[in-house]
Amino acid sequence: MTGAAAPVVISCGEPAGIGPEIAARAWAALKGKVPLAWMGDPRHLPTSTPFEVITTPAAAADVGQGALPVLHHAFPNPTTPGSPDPANAQGVIDVIAACVDLVKSGAASALCTAPIHKKALIDGADFAYPGHTEYLAALAGGARAVMMLASDALRVVPATIHIALEDVPTTLTPALLRETIEITETALRDRFGIAAPRIAVAGLNPHAGEGGAMGRQELDWIEALIADMARAGRDLRGPLPADTMFHAAARRSYDAAIAMYHDQALIPIKTLDFDKGVNVTLGLPFVRTSPDHGTAFDIAGAGVANPTSMIEAIKMAAKMTRPG
Repeated sequence: MTGAAAPVVISCGEPAGIGPEIAARAWAALKGKVPLAWMGDPRHLPTSTPFEVITTPAAAADVGQGALPVLHHAFPNPTTPGSPDPANAQGVIDVIAACVDLVKSGAASALCTAPIHKKALIDGADFAYPGHTEYLAALAGGARAVMMLASDALRVVPATIHIALEDVPTTLTPALLRETIEITETALRDRFGIAAPRIAVAGLNPHAGEGGAMGRQELDWIEALIADMARAGRDLRGPLPADTMFHAAARRSYDAAIAMYHDQALIPIKTLDFDKGVNVTLGLPFVRTSPDHGTAFDIAGAGVANPTSMIEAIKMAAKMTRPG
């Protein structure tokens, strides 16, 4: 097939988790709609999955209607669902890097990553990164990567991510928050096709500090930073009390919300739209999405994993390559 769009490439993730299963089911749901290719060891796919090994992403369009296009990456061992094998850890890491190379070269349009299990990668391959996002940033040459959780109900960005709550007030600096807002605004314009993004910023403390009675960060610098950035022409509001900015009427007033820490961001979106939430990495020179859940070892191999978040992640990755 000539002139076909470059496919979204899916990294296999932890093969003992639900990643292979939901990738196969996502292909079945999207074949003929979104061109895609899966990279990994086909021994790790559900045995009922029709697949065809391809040598280049361009071949995905020719086989994708009848079989899952597979970019073969050999792993040392087959897998037992629910039991990660340390010998396979390096393969998981290498697949991510190989997929990034394909996207950076233009052979693939975007990357959708299946879930990894950080402990399995540390135990088996001394993985040196806190998570997927940080590893992708390193592969991108040290770019500042920002995590967005997105669905039709909400887009939300935590300014700090995988750190202890006690470390948030010192990690959250004016420079970090400013950069997070800037990266989010750029992504909303360039990746989501929003010409004039509206961004709401949560306070750090309960009731956004309530005038200093519950914390002073809002008074000491957050209010001034938001006002300064708004004077440059940005549509910003805040700091807002986090407990009142995620109901339906409030969400209609902005295109994305900036939260100050992990749970402040993830609790509302997982409550509003658990199955359809997508993890989007902003700030990279390529599009990367991922389902907003983990490896789910407890149900791996049982055939009951919900592929909806993976389907939405693939669809969003494809859409982000052609915003507007």
